Amino acid sequence: MRKTAEKYMQSALSEAKKAYKLDEVPVGAVAVLDGKIIARAHNLRESNNNPVAHAEILCLQRAAKKVKSWRLENVTLYVTLEPCVMCMSALLQARVKQLVYGANDPKAGAHKSKVKLKSINPINQKLKVTAGILKDDCAIILKKFFKNLRKKKK
Repeated sequence: MRKTAEKYMQSALSEAKKAYKLDEVPVGAVAVLDGKIIARAHNLRESNNNPVAHAEILCLQRAAKKVKSWRLENVTLYVTLEPCVMCMSALLQARVKQLVYGANDPKAGAHKSKVKLKSINPINQKLKVTAGILKDDCAIILKKFFKNLRKKKK
């Protein structure tokens, strides 16, 4: 499981690097079904002037289009950062089978860092969560991005 998870997290990191190059918060996501990546996305909030253009939301939309259903019951979503409340809610609504993420988000994470959204899940969805896959790699790109952002603001 760990080797497979790391392989897909590397793909999510590739998406995060695309976001970084666009001056977007470097978060990337991939959706996997039956051992194949069916959707990829990275943050595009700034580029699209869209507050909901998080990597997870965009990836879920692309995955749903690919499988021709909003129910993503057999999909695993790999994302480089612990999802926020909006994204975690979307995962639950889409009935995603499993979430795998890299770095914790102490400011806005909705799995265990800030809010434990899964524990107050009103739709009784059994989302399996694995945290910490390539967490250092996922955290490094975020730290570098915010360090550079602070330099630009000076």
